Amino acid sequence: MTAPALLLALMLALPAQEAPAPAAVTVPAEPALSAAIAGREAVLFRVMFDDCDPAALADLVTGDIEFYHDRGGLMSTRTAFVADYAKGCEAKKAPDAYRSRRELVPGSMRVYAIPGAGAVEEGTHLFYERQGDGPEKLVGRARFSMFWKLDADGQWRLSRAFSIDHAAASAE
Repeated sequence: MTAPALLLALMLALPAQEAPAPAAVTVPAEPALSAAIAGREAVLFRVMFDDCDPAALADLVTGDIEFYHDRGGLMSTRTAFVADYAKGCEAKKAPDAYRSRRELVPGSMRVYAIPGAGAVEEGTHLFYERQGDGPEKLVGRARFSMFWKLDADGQWRLSRAFSIDHAAASAE
């Protein structure tokens, strides 16, 4: 038997080693859970729409984030997600650039615990836009579902996001 064949035979004979399961986390009960998610969501969207801070965004999401958008498709790494965001931040620096604002529809947010892992948040938001220093106008609405993972360091990080049902502001 050749050395490579012997090595392969030994590897196949060994029991498969599974990766250790991530440690389960204790997800807080209501109303603390909804308050924690609402706070983290507010930080996420402040960073996304107001701050233009790629480092802050990178800390708010998991390394394996998956962001699904019904118009833009899938973005599936922290690097790609943050790089796309940074590109948008650069574009906003032009004096006549479009600037957006996001507003959560009051009463639309729902939070559901996922024991040992995190929470799912669902809601509806509105989008406002202005060009340069021009007037702001309501331009659209969408629904979202997000999985917030409670990491071992006690921080909630966005892990999965679905941005769906985008429609013009005039749509019901």
